[in-house]
Amino acid sequence: MINNRGFNGTPMPDLDTVTQRVMTVQDVSSYLRVHPSTVYRLLKRNELPAFRVGSDWRFNVEAIDRWRSQMEAGAHVLDK
Repeated sequence: MINNRGFNGTPMPDLDTVTQRVMTVQDVSSYLRVHPSTVYRLLKRNELPAFRVGSDWRFNVEAIDRWRSQMEAGAHVLDK
């Protein structure tokens, strides 16, 4: 029988749910429809919300959505 409990007995989230909420550079570049080098450039400028796992970058999809909404709202201000 598979135990779906964490080390302290709390239920662990479904792995599919967790992996859908965390993306790689490749995933984010596809999601935003930009080249991976654009993602790395934004990371270098600290303009994109991300965290590191070892030497690899990871992105929370909710944080990327919020960032994108803020960028779109800022673009509308410039249009006026």
